[in-house]
Parts: sequence; structure tokens; C-alpha cells
Amino acid sequence: MKTKVGFVSLGCSKNLVDTEVMLRILYDGGYEITPDETEAEIVVINTCGFIESAKQESIDNILDIAWLKKHAKCKHIIATGCLVERYREEVMREMPEIDAILGVGSLTKIREACDAVMRGERYSSFMDKEASPLGGERILTTPEYTAYLKVGEGCDNRCTYCAIPLIRGRMCSRTIEDIVKEAKELEALGVKELNLIAQDTTRYGLDIYGEYKLADLVRAICRETEIPWIRLLYCYPDKITDDLIDEMARNDRLLSYMDIPIQHISDSVLTRMNRHGGKALIVETIKKLRRRIPDVVLRTTAMVGFPGETEEDFRELCEFIKKTKFERFGAFTYSAEEGTPAYSFDGAVEEQVKQDRYDILMQTQLTITEEQNQKKIGKTFTVLVEGYDPVAECHYGRSYGDAPDVDAKIYFTSRTRVPEGTFVKVKINEAVDYDLWGFRLG
Repeated sequence: MKTKVGFVSLGCSKNLVDTEVMLRILYDGGYEITPDETEAEIVVINTCGFIESAKQESIDNILDIAWLKKHAKCKHIIATGCLVERYREEVMREMPEIDAILGVGSLTKIREACDAVMRGERYSSFMDKEASPLGGERILTTPEYTAYLKVGEGCDNRCTYCAIPLIRGRMCSRTIEDIVKEAKELEALGVKELNLIAQDTTRYGLDIYGEYKLADLVRAICRETEIPWIRLLYCYPDKITDDLIDEMARNDRLLSYMDIPIQHISDSVLTRMNRHGGKALIVETIKKLRRRIPDVVLRTTAMVGFPGETEEDFRELCEFIKKTKFERFGAFTYSAEEGTPAYSFDGAVEEQVKQDRYDILMQTQLTITEEQNQKKIGKTFTVLVEGYDPVAECHYGRSYGDAPDVDAKIYFTSRTRVPEGTFVKVKINEAVDYDLWGFRLG
């Protein structure tokens, strides 16, 4: 009888791709994958260690699974991913419930780790994260019509608040040929929406080709596949080339959607953050995108409470958000992370002040979104159907302007049931907060 293995994947979409690679390795290695953790003999927890709240979530999940070792079928716990990479010694020393740990460069050793714990051995592996193989066959955990495709690993930006370079190492791009090969495999599985991701997607290719190659990569994917929706996530404003903007303007399959994490707009804060490009560059990039691509949907994030952020800095950020009117926006509070330069910065902002600033930004954005959504009433959008809500008796899905997991939904009625993964035309007749409501045409 095959040993059952369950997985808990935490953190970002890039971590999810790592989980999917490990799933395939274990499946090919003779293990049975179960979605029910209570039925698993081994539970693998792919942790996140980016900020304090993510670290706590990882620890809480480990403790939850440790409870299963006493009360269910679980016999072994394997911890992988960012928290383990960052705190390898502390994890094994302070959490004896864990039987094996794998750093981010050792995910391909997941079968060896499972074999070892089944023999009653403790196991650990921390291979060179910058020399580990990129890509790999996967078992998709996303719905069959959508998938993430990681174009590179690591980050060279060295923002002073960010632990990613410590955890994931330098930016390492995959070759265009390798990525296109995976895109074709995903298309064969039924994927209709391809979300290109990396810690900094716009930096793609610089390390192996000597220049930014994201636009070339998109063109190669479009030549070799017929995937109708290609979406760009994690694009940094200082690396958005004219070539990439032109490609988005003329290529209907490259969605008019760009995720651009600005983090702040005050030049003094951006300088302390070591962000590449100041306010003038961010403003000009946004103007250029909206001028060349009139229907572009821009998503961004901003951080409040960074050390030294003054009331004047925050007011400048608020005014910028009000003026720019991003179509999608998220805020988060600064988390002091040991090992990063900002950890020792003076000018710490009180937690309540951080929270107040966060609340103000999100309320500001809600007002902006409500105004924008009212203008969408009467318009028709192509929607990728994600499911049916039997309680509300309606379908739901996303338009080109809504990325999976992070953005809003479009809910709609239909005279007939529509399969998931189908594209339909929906006319909007109502807006409620961030979401839209309408009815299917045809």
C-alpha cells in the first residue's frame, strides 16, 4: 500500500509552484497524494517567512499538524520553504515535532526526505539555492484553466526592508526555451490563463541574456501556444521597457493588466527603502502605460509605517493614491525583519499609527473603486468562469482586469449552467463594493 502524503502550501504563488513541483516528484516516486491532511502519514508544510505575520502563520500550521501526530494518522512532518531556509537551526531545535527540513534549494530532495522519515530517520538538506534547478514538471493545484508560470527565482533589488534576497538568493532566470516548453505543456493540460511570475518579473533575462527579455518571452509564448490570456505579475516600474508597453498595446493575448508594486511615493521614503527609481519615474511610467494602453488595469501595493515615514510622507502617499486612482490597490504595514538593513533604522513608527494609516489608505481605495465600478454599469466584459454559487444562484468569474486570488469577482446570472474555464460575455448592471454583478449575454 502506498504511503499517503498531504501538503500545506503557504505564502505566495511562487511558493505554490514549488509545492506543485514537489507533488509531482512524490507522485512519480510512488507516494499517494491526499488532499485530506487527516488521512496522511506524512504532511509536508511549505512555509513562508517573508514578514512576521507570514512566519507566525507558518508556525501555527506546523503546530496544527503536530496535533495530528497525536490524534490522527500523521506520523511525520516535513517542513520546507522560506521559513525553514531563513531559520534552519531554530526550526529543528525549537520544533522537535518536525522530522525533516528542506531549504529552498533542496525541494527536489523531497522524495529522499520522505524515504528517510519513513525509515525513522531525521533528515535535512540545504543545497545551494542559486544552483538549484529551475522549473520542473508539476501537479497543478490551481483550477485546470489557470496556472502560474515562474520565469525566474531570487531577487537582485535589495530593498532595505526585504528578506527575499537572504532567503532566495540572486535573480536567476530560466531560458526562453525552457519556459516556452512548460507553457506548451500547460496548454495541453487545458490552461487558458497563464500568469507569469517571479520576485521581479520585469528583470527577467538580464542575468543570462544581458538585457531585459520579458517582451521577447511573451512573443515566444504567443508564437508557440494559443493560450488566450497571458498576465504579468510583479513588474517593477523602473524596468518596464517601451518594448514591453508596445507589446501589451498591440498583443490582444497579453492582457492589459500590470501589477506594479510601488511601495511608496515619497522620494525620501523610497530612498531609505533603496527602491530603484523615485516619484518622477513612477509617475511617468504610469502616464506612459495609460497613454499607450487606454484600457490598462494597474494594480499596486504600498507600505505604511516604514521607519522614518512622517505624516507629510503619508499625506503625500494618500494624495498620490487619490490622484492616480489605481484600478487595483492593496496596502500593508511595515514589518521589521532581522537581517535586513531597515531592521536597525531609526524612526520606528508606532503600531497603532501604522494601522491607522493602513485603514485610511484602504478606505480611500474603496471610495475610488466604488466610483470606478459605477462607471462600468452598462458595459460588457469577457469573463473567465470560475464556478457557480448555489446560494446566490449565480455564476462568478474574472475579467482581464482581475488576477486570480488577489482581485475582485464578477457575478452573473445565466439561463443555462456554464462550465468552469469557459469564456462568456457579461453585461454589468450593478456594483457592490469591489465586485460587479451582471447577466450573461447570448
